Amino acid sequence: MTHLKRILIVDDSDDSRAILGVILHRSWGYETIEAATGTEAVKKAIAEKPDLIIMDLGLPEISGVDATKAIKENSTTAHIPIIAHTVWPADSCKEQALNAGMVDYLEKPVSMVLMKTTIEKFIPH
Repeated sequence: MTHLKRILIVDDSDDSRAILGVILHRSWGYETIEAATGTEAVKKAIAEKPDLIIMDLGLPEISGVDATKAIKENSTTAHIPIIAHTVWPADSCKEQALNAGMVDYLEKPVSMVLMKTTIEKFIPH
């Protein structure tokens, strides 16, 4: 049996996590893990070691940028690609996200074609 690629979806919106989770799992065949806060994202990244993380920036407890920094500072999770997925405009936040260690920046709403293409750049399906 082949290993399903696992994606950690981090978003404080239950609806956003659910919708993205359904698309990633049912349409594209990824296994998904979810986190609703920055703190939970760091814990789940360490415990689950997903193949990729889709990270909102505006999160409770700690921001997506700070969660990314924590994940990148941990030797067991530093290699995991993290894609920003946020309503915050790129002109004000993209540089900060990339400097924290994110590999790409997607502004909501994002087309699912772009989402899939971006994911496949970092974890070939």
